[in-house]
Amino acid sequence: MRDPLRANLRQLRLSGLAESLDVRIQEAQASRLSHLEFLELILQDELAVRGQRQLDRRTKLALFRDLKPLDQFDWDFNTSLPRKQIFELATCQFLHQGKDVLLVGPPGTGKTHIAQAIGYAAIKQGRTAFYRSIFDVVRDFLHEEAIDHDDATLARYLRPDLLIIDDMGMKQLPKRSGEYLFEIIMRRHQTRSTIMTSNRPLEDWGKLIGDVPSASAILDRFLHHAEIISFHGKSYRLQNRPADTDDSDTNSKPATAPTGNTRHSRSQTARTTG
Repeated sequence: MRDPLRANLRQLRLSGLAESLDVRIQEAQASRLSHLEFLELILQDELAVRGQRQLDRRTKLALFRDLKPLDQFDWDFNTSLPRKQIFELATCQFLHQGKDVLLVGPPGTGKTHIAQAIGYAAIKQGRTAFYRSIFDVVRDFLHEEAIDHDDATLARYLRPDLLIIDDMGMKQLPKRSGEYLFEIIMRRHQTRSTIMTSNRPLEDWGKLIGDVPSASAILDRFLHHAEIISFHGKSYRLQNRPADTDDSDTNSKPATAPTGNTRHSRSQTARTTG
């Protein structure tokens, strides 16, 4: 490729085209492609490079933790996970409906993997996602209050098409945590979708947050349009421990989904062992 042409492509920011142009020229000559066919090929190369860069950029901004796509999930370990329901979520149709998702169950049963995999699927479809543990959420808001309280942090949580809040219930949260979480859920309610994971029963949320009224208000809005999947079974992280090691956590209650009369979206909750 001639240097002036390379300079022009760089100036036009057509780096994808520049990378493949020599090969495409040879292909065009060998296959006797028409000008239109050649143009289509080099434009496809440029679009492919731009699409990959956009995917990489959105994935980086999502701040995933140990991201693994859904096709890397070990479905055979806990076989009764509702694959159909989870793969349906990965189509991200729930984002169009402004629905939320709650993944609830013991630690190590795959909730974080599934939540992040759905977030990655959303990014691949051109959406934006943002992953934070509940501890990151509280830390972010406490940091903002300590500086200037300019609502920049809140905007960061409200902007993404999909927000993932992980690890609810790992331990009791600091004071005012309920206020921060309520503000996020209230402002995103029916406008943006949120996925939350929890390893504790919903009735324990008031104790964890330290504010029963806030917990009730959060659950009232979040569960209004939420799809709930219950996880049960052994921990993936404990599967390689020695046989004489106790896998159970005798100090915590198993996480369960709400019981009793629920809205239609909750009545189809799948109980799984995963």
